Amino acid sequence: MADLRVDVERADAVMIGGGIASATLAALLSELEPTWDIRVLEKLDTAGQESSEGWNNAGTGHSALCEMNYTPQDVDGSVSPAKAITINEQFQISRQFWAHLVENDRIGDPSEFIHAVPHMSFVHGMENVDYLRRRHEALTSNPLFDRMEFTTEHAQLAEWAPLVAEGRPVTETIAATRSTDGTDIDFGALTRQMLGFATRTGTTVSTGSEVVDLRRMGTDWGVMVRSTADGSISVVRTPFVFVGAGGYALTLLQKSGIDEIRGFGGFPISGQWLRCTDPETIARHDAKVYGKAAVGAPPMSVPHLDTRYVGGKRSLMFGPYAGWSPKFLKAGRYTDLLESMKPSNITQMMAVAPPNLDLMVYLGSQLAATHQQRFEALLEYMPAARASDWEEVTAGQRVQVIAPDKAKHGVLQFGTQLVTAADGSIGGMLGASPGASTSTSIMLGLLEKMFPQRIEAWRPSLTQMVPSWGRSLSEHPDEAHRLLDHTAEALGLTHS
Repeated sequence: MADLRVDVERADAVMIGGGIASATLAALLSELEPTWDIRVLEKLDTAGQESSEGWNNAGTGHSALCEMNYTPQDVDGSVSPAKAITINEQFQISRQFWAHLVENDRIGDPSEFIHAVPHMSFVHGMENVDYLRRRHEALTSNPLFDRMEFTTEHAQLAEWAPLVAEGRPVTETIAATRSTDGTDIDFGALTRQMLGFATRTGTTVSTGSEVVDLRRMGTDWGVMVRSTADGSISVVRTPFVFVGAGGYALTLLQKSGIDEIRGFGGFPISGQWLRCTDPETIARHDAKVYGKAAVGAPPMSVPHLDTRYVGGKRSLMFGPYAGWSPKFLKAGRYTDLLESMKPSNITQMMAVAPPNLDLMVYLGSQLAATHQQRFEALLEYMPAARASDWEEVTAGQRVQVIAPDKAKHGVLQFGTQLVTAADGSIGGMLGASPGASTSTSIMLGLLEKMFPQRIEAWRPSLTQMVPSWGRSLSEHPDEAHRLLDHTAEALGLTHS
């Protein structure tokens, strides 16, 4: 039998997955090392079509302005702002990098991917109103949140979000906060703009290229790629690999065999939106209105009534409603979950079930919900909604991280986690929200871990691109306000 010949190419760095994380890293490296041969490998025919695609995520620009799950309440009633502040700081880093790209003509019209949309939190009932008041007090002492407004007045709610107020009894106890620093982001459009910039500086973006294996080749990695068009196999040899393949990142890191991925597992969650079809209703709402999550609900299922801009078109959505599929990507396989279960992580995956029974109950109730029951959930946020004005749309697929834990064997995490090899040759991003919004901060952290010998030489360029990198804006109120205003102007964030 004739020997199978496989073409082997050489690259300075390879990004697996054509989403927002890989695009951010490619854009950063294109600025820092414009002579490098960088490859981005994407399985689908177009970049930014999985988790980064507009209708596959909330597009919120997660900055903790409205997401109440980032400000937990303690048993004594106090509200901790620490996580919210951290996430907002990380989002400001993303805004600064995007502003840099726009101001230096790296990418085009920012209105193709970002719009100013006020962020609101809305609750009803005495206990929840008290919580929101405490949340507002805890956050507004910080310069990143001090423009946030609070109200318990129906008239003010009607001004901020008429669809939420319309048809609501004036005797109902309600509260809301509002921040005009909020944004809506089409991460798919942003991904393609950043990859376009990287391509112009020499990066090769190969779509229809599925990575099927990762193997050590001396001090390098061999990235085995299969063409989805003709099935041909090729290998890219590189000293640096980033795995930004959404839910499939777990599987690829397992294939790499690095010790650092041992014990990690994943729990997939899917979902759906209700999308408004009535132009007049869409035009009357200009806000992202977040409520409180149901008991056991994952963060990606926090209900919200949102103004969206996807593909340049203004829309209105509500949801998401949680679902379940064993796939790790929307374009994945039904065997993904089973194939991810290994001797090194089975104990951890089994250990997370008992402490998360409320999640299982919640998912079961969501799967059993009828269309009418889903519509009734919308009525809680929009009492005057008409069922005929809403259609169902499938949301993205997420894989929540199951992380090894010495005390509990395994812990289900709702967030994003960076996993890197000890030698700095390979790293990957696991998890979900708020990964897209904080991708610049995550990729800067990756550069520090993967390129410790280069980071100091890069630091002047990086701080020019991202002025607050490595420093806390919370401790510098004047700079925080200046950068908020500067990035808003650079990105064209003006309210209608």
